[in-house]
Amino acid sequence: MNRSLPRRVALFAVAGLIVSVWAFPVLWALLTSFKTERDVLAYPPVVVFAPTLANYREVLFGSSSILPNLWSSIVVSASATVLTMLFAIPAAYALARLRYPGKRASGFFVLATQMLPPVGLIIPYYLVLQRIGGLDSYGGLITIYLTFSLPFAVWLMVSYFEDIPYEMEEAALLDRAGRLRTLWYVILPQVGGGIAVTTVFVFLNAWNEFLFAVVLGGNNVRPVTVAMFNFISVEQTQWARLAAGAMVAMAPVILVGLAAQRHIVKGLTVGAVKGGGRR
Repeated sequence: MNRSLPRRVALFAVAGLIVSVWAFPVLWALLTSFKTERDVLAYPPVVVFAPTLANYREVLFGSSSILPNLWSSIVVSASATVLTMLFAIPAAYALARLRYPGKRASGFFVLATQMLPPVGLIIPYYLVLQRIGGLDSYGGLITIYLTFSLPFAVWLMVSYFEDIPYEMEEAALLDRAGRLRTLWYVILPQVGGGIAVTTVFVFLNAWNEFLFAVVLGGNNVRPVTVAMFNFISVEQTQWARLAAGAMVAMAPVILVGLAAQRHIVKGLTVGAVKGGGRR
């Protein structure tokens, strides 16, 4: 017991250091969002100050309101996430459980799409959407988001499907359940945690995406990541309002994470408690 105490203290110290490195920028942005511009630019930095809600009033209800942009982000991110999961679940199931010609090639193709640099795809995407009238539209931006979220979701889901014992699936097939019924009633309940983890990651990637949104969006479809650029100009950067906008933009993501916390923990630990499937 005495030997384990120093080890626990060291473990908690390392964990606390890692958490503090992650949390410090978030806490600093939170404090900045309650400061005035004078306090933000003060040197040395002001720690004790009179908090104000003026920045939040401006980014929510003022001339620089980001509420319409939050709606754009919600529509694009939620739609891209739902469509991604609808396609990724059967695709990952096929790659993990089925045998068909070209399986290795299709798996490599899905992986290869993750190797393409996004910057190299901007111009082709722009030209294609311009030709079909998809620029500055929800449909066009959601379709582009699918091109990078779908391969990621497929490869993440494959590992969860591979952890399911084949005996469960074979028993259902012997009872004449069929592939679709087996997938729906037997396999999916076992990978619920993995689906939750993948859904949250896909939503986060779509919510935080900036490059495609700033080039392929416009006045009608402008996600919140692009809208926060309004607080940055050549003459001045409005750090307090920018920090307030960042806090508001983080709120939906935090709510999604808290709502799916139990499933996320289950999904992240499923590989440690399940045996590998038969190859």
